[in-house]
Amino acid sequence: MDRLNSLIDSVNAFAWGPPMLGMLGVTGVLLTLGLVFMPWRKVGYGFRLLFDKGGSVGEGEVKPFNALMTALSATVGTGNIAGVATAIALGGPGAIFYMWLIALFGMATKYAEAVCAVTYREKDANGKYVGGPMYYLRNGVGEFAPELGKYLGLAFAIFGAVAAFGIGNAVQVNSMAVALGSSFSVPTWITGVVVAALVAFVIIGGIRRIGDVAGKLVPAMIVLYLGAALLIIIVNISEVPAAFSLIFTHAFTPAAATGGFAGAAVAAAIRFGVARGVFSNESGLGSAAIAHAAAQTNSPVRQGIIAMLGTFIDTLVVCTMTALVILTSGAWTMTGADGGGLTGAVLTSTGFQTSIPGGQYIVTIALAVFAFTTILGWSYYGERCWQYLFSERSLVFYRALWVLAALSFANVKVDLVWNLSDTLNGLMAVPNLIGLLLLAPMVFRVTRRYFDERGEPLSRLSPSNR
Repeated sequence: MDRLNSLIDSVNAFAWGPPMLGMLGVTGVLLTLGLVFMPWRKVGYGFRLLFDKGGSVGEGEVKPFNALMTALSATVGTGNIAGVATAIALGGPGAIFYMWLIALFGMATKYAEAVCAVTYREKDANGKYVGGPMYYLRNGVGEFAPELGKYLGLAFAIFGAVAAFGIGNAVQVNSMAVALGSSFSVPTWITGVVVAALVAFVIIGGIRRIGDVAGKLVPAMIVLYLGAALLIIIVNISEVPAAFSLIFTHAFTPAAATGGFAGAAVAAAIRFGVARGVFSNESGLGSAAIAHAAAQTNSPVRQGIIAMLGTFIDTLVVCTMTALVILTSGAWTMTGADGGGLTGAVLTSTGFQTSIPGGQYIVTIALAVFAFTTILGWSYYGERCWQYLFSERSLVFYRALWVLAALSFANVKVDLVWNLSDTLNGLMAVPNLIGLLLLAPMVFRVTRRYFDERGEPLSRLSPSNR
């Protein structure tokens, strides 16, 4: 077991280490440049498309809004609460700057993933649209390199199907059980039973029910969480300028030890900021493309513009609010019972608790709801990967395993499973990024055509253009 853990740690050092994070960053930069910074300049247009009631034109399984909410349900989770805190605890306030940076370029990556997903999606034996990296690798890359596309698609599906049980199930339900047990003394077995029952009810209805639930639950929870965070920022408004100063200063200079904070070099800020940013918004991993492939749309570009909002909302909005709570409250310099600095969900909870009465309960409830929606979103991702590897008829078996896993991992924390799923989750990016770079010319071409038809040549786009 020790040897296996050691092997997994070695692979994990690559999957979430500098080479992979560099590859994610380079891909995002190249796509952003090729799109002439369109993702940055068209955020407002994206929100107009998102709330356009007449925008659900074309074939598909769910409304474009619900496709985005399904994708957000899988990304807005423990990474926004515990991940941001971990980035600050290990990399210092400067880590937030690099989290923003990777998110800005990640918007182009998420856009490209959705464009490819809609372009190369298929209908399964039941007449429902399915898609994602495994399909655009096989059908897109396969157009000019059949064997490469085949094996890249197969690799992604294997990594995704297995990783889903860890990052999308075990990690989430266990975090939820621990949080509810700590704050409300809820026995872990009760959390497991309730979550398993609710998950079973939702996933039996497939992507349409998942989309409907996510379309209602995700926006409501994000608004409530951001509302509480905004209240804390207002309470600590005098500290906001200092918080931004910390972020920008320590992005380029080492963060000195202070209070419970042990200090961090600039390299640590870059490493943990980029890693936690990618872990939170999943740009480059390809997972969100699976949800967007099911959208009711006749335009890959329209859905791509909506998809890029996922990275914007997840990191540039939700993660930023969490970071400001932690920094303005001073929680990042506090010490725990063991005399060391705080980290993870405990750090975020302390930031809320020290600023408003009962703030820790808000974090617990948010963590529980975000974890639950992540289980729903990743159940669909895992299903599609499983279906790609096997068949539609085997999905009943997969769903049964999914519900059983939710029931089991509420009570048992297995480090091996966590480490393995983290590794496989990171490895999903390898075939996906290769595919995106090979399909980039197609993405640029359809994007130019879309805006040319609107009378807005890509080179002359501006935020004011509609």
